[in-house]
Amino acid sequence: MDLVKRTRLLGAGLGLWMASGMMAMAQGSLAPGVTSGAPLVTRAAPHKWAIVMHGGAGVIERASMKPDTEAAYKAGMDASIRAASRVLDGGGHAMDAIEAALKVLEEDPLFNCGHGAVFAADGTNQLDAALMDGATMRAGAVADVTTTRHPISLARAVMERSPHVMLIGHGADDFAKSVGLEQVPNSFFFTGRRWQGLVKQMKKEGKPVPPRPVGAPPEPGTPVVEIETPEAHKYGTVGMVVRDHDGNIAAGTTTGGTQAKLWNRVGDTPIIGAGTYASNESCAVSATGTGEYFIRLTVARTICALVQYKGMPLQAAVDDVVQRQLGAIHGDGGVIAITPDGQMAWGFNTPGMFRARLVEGGAVQMGIYRDEP
Repeated sequence: MDLVKRTRLLGAGLGLWMASGMMAMAQGSLAPGVTSGAPLVTRAAPHKWAIVMHGGAGVIERASMKPDTEAAYKAGMDASIRAASRVLDGGGHAMDAIEAALKVLEEDPLFNCGHGAVFAADGTNQLDAALMDGATMRAGAVADVTTTRHPISLARAVMERSPHVMLIGHGADDFAKSVGLEQVPNSFFFTGRRWQGLVKQMKKEGKPVPPRPVGAPPEPGTPVVEIETPEAHKYGTVGMVVRDHDGNIAAGTTTGGTQAKLWNRVGDTPIIGAGTYASNESCAVSATGTGEYFIRLTVARTICALVQYKGMPLQAAVDDVVQRQLGAIHGDGGVIAITPDGQMAWGFNTPGMFRARLVEGGAVQMGIYRDEP
């Protein structure tokens, strides 16, 4: 299928997501088994799997979020978390569930990863991802990937099929080819909405707008309609943490980075211990935010250290790091976390964070805004 045709289909798909979301909201719910009004489940019972996910943090407020847009984001999170649940219901490992779920979001143009990634200042999409297994503490990470369709799968391949933990740039894509992972032109990740966002930012900052990517669909006659404020996905990383039936935990994170980034900047997502971390001795964490601050604080590992060495409850550890330590150095963003004994937590110091959790046998619980549980 040629790129123009594929782009049209994706646009039609986005319209269908929004339409179905509006219908569901009119009926009072997003989808069967999804709830946002019930008390938040904070711990999974023994021997039941559990999932916590995020879809990015930022200036996400009701006043600037249209109902159909909100429904579309929730539909995307629902599709992702249910992909993970199917794997776990089939006896799959926590890492299998995370990879399956994040591949769904890497195909969703709403989220800043894979096909929905923001653009760097040079007009390319530069992708980062990481995956860590809490049972073995093995990890894989990639940065500045430009031609591998699913960076989260590449991160797993680095962990399982190489002696390394992190690969970057062309070398990472070359490794992906060598192990048979699907390669695509960089224009595969193009979306008109993200391109328009880059153009607007470059003009605002008085910087030259890069050439439209080779292979991208023709420029539309009218601008792409903005479905969110420019700040909504300022920190548009997506991630997931999982506890499987065996009590093992894992964490995975994938992102397109920050819009208009320069000089092949890399944030916290692929830095093990900063944006992604998992150990059965403590917890699993995936972060989203201004990566430079998360790197300086080693946010993910610090949360797990508070659980492991100070015996803090998971939510208390999350709150201490995100609300106190991160805030003290003017860092912003959020995290999700899970422990082997089933504690689940999230925390953020931005106006909103796309987030959801699901425990085996229960309903999906979602939130977006700060005033929700």
